[in-house]
Amino acid sequence: MSIAPRRDGSGAAGPVKPLALLSLLFSGAMFGFFFAWVCSTMWGLDAADPNVAIAAMQAMNASVRNWVFAPVFFGTPALLMFTALAAMRARERRAAIGFAMAGLLYVLGAMVPTMTVNVPLNEALGLVETPLGPAEAGAAWRAYSGPWQDWNAVRAVAAGLVLALAGWSLSGIGATRR
Repeated sequence: MSIAPRRDGSGAAGPVKPLALLSLLFSGAMFGFFFAWVCSTMWGLDAADPNVAIAAMQAMNASVRNWVFAPVFFGTPALLMFTALAAMRARERRAAIGFAMAGLLYVLGAMVPTMTVNVPLNEALGLVETPLGPAEAGAAWRAYSGPWQDWNAVRAVAAGLVLALAGWSLSGIGATRR
């Protein structure tokens, strides 16, 4: 009986497919999270009274720091890299490269913008005390919403590419080499 890794994801390389599926799930969760902000949440807030939008966004920013979101947000790149290492060990070169690229892209395209742009914008908005006069509230919301949405679109595109890379990487696991 051989203990060498097998290309079909079974045997010594058995964890590759489950890890790849979990990587795909985490990547999909983050893409869905960022995408929902792009096409519904922020558009809805933009249509609301600016005082309401500011207060609602302050509440959402406070609520997103929770035990459900944090492991997925912070765990996705680690899981992608761990999956890349497992794929490398199983001699799944294409999958290893794909998952490693996805992990790096997630860090650069989703985490870095979050930490350097979106979170600082959220913190600044958190200091705004409502209610404000209509003109002042409108100006405060516009100053926040435009840049926040631009950078969230960057995060959504990056997370979408991460999801595509994870899917592409998973699809090749166990494929016969030509």
